[in-house]
Amino acid sequence: MKWISLVVLLFSFSLLFGCNKQQETAQSGDKPGKIVIGAALPDFDDKWLSYLQDGMKEYAKTQKDVEVIYVDAMNDANKQLSQVENFIQQKVDAIVIIPVDTVSAPQMVEKANQANIPIVVVNRIFDGVDKATAYVGSESIKSGIMQMEEVAKMLGGKGNIAIMNGQMGHEAQIKRTEGNKQVIKKYPGMKVVLEGTAEWDRAKGMSLMENWLQSGKKIDAVVANNDEMAIGAIMALEAAGKLNDVIVAGIDATPDALEYVKQGKLKVTVFQNAKGQGQGGLEVAIKAAKGEKVEKFNWIPYELVTKDNVDEYIKKWQ
Repeated sequence: MKWISLVVLLFSFSLLFGCNKQQETAQSGDKPGKIVIGAALPDFDDKWLSYLQDGMKEYAKTQKDVEVIYVDAMNDANKQLSQVENFIQQKVDAIVIIPVDTVSAPQMVEKANQANIPIVVVNRIFDGVDKATAYVGSESIKSGIMQMEEVAKMLGGKGNIAIMNGQMGHEAQIKRTEGNKQVIKKYPGMKVVLEGTAEWDRAKGMSLMENWLQSGKKIDAVVANNDEMAIGAIMALEAAGKLNDVIVAGIDATPDALEYVKQGKLKVTVFQNAKGQGQGGLEVAIKAAKGEKVEKFNWIPYELVTKDNVDEYIKKWQ
């Protein structure tokens, strides 16, 4: 009888333990082994960032049991902070973030760290980024230096430069322009005569260029923080019949921009590997979510593009 009582007791205990395990699994919500990554992006409508997101999506398809949740901050830093807080509440396994701005970014990193959730920053660097699990991207200042050095070579070290800034306060705007000005300082015959923002936008780039043309100031080169603004400048210069008199340079080497390079209208751009950054960011986040060791800084180099090598870069987007 004692033996039978012991079997009944053990059976009851196993049933109770099994129920508790089932409750734990139900409470966790995720199927065992599945990795959930929260991707907080600044703007789904931004052309270059859409290629970065494509890189993430393409890489996600190659991964088994990985789900990526994408959210759009619509260039609102407060909205992005709220989205990151939601990811933390959802207990995602890792977060990938491209910050809207460099002011709110450290706070988001801190919140993820407090929750012990790995956070990988992609594309936009800021003071305190080393507190994140990892950074994946390119050094913005290098693109500005490469771009301006090529323009200086084309101008023979002499000329009036107009700088088209992206959205003010963005890391890429600050560092790309800083790189431009570092090069200009090396050439006594070169100076910045005009500078303004077109907020990364083609239409705004066109409008700014129209205003500059009306100012009557002599412009030898327009150096834009990205290709979209450069294309806008080209459209305004072309409409005014002055494109042949001005060198236009951009950054990113987007498919649209490469066509302008091929036509000889955009003289310089700098390839920033959007898909490579998206893939790299997600790859690092998945590794971190699995508890694997990751490099703190993962650099993806910039590459200079001119009419001489443009076909090689057109193929990269095909």
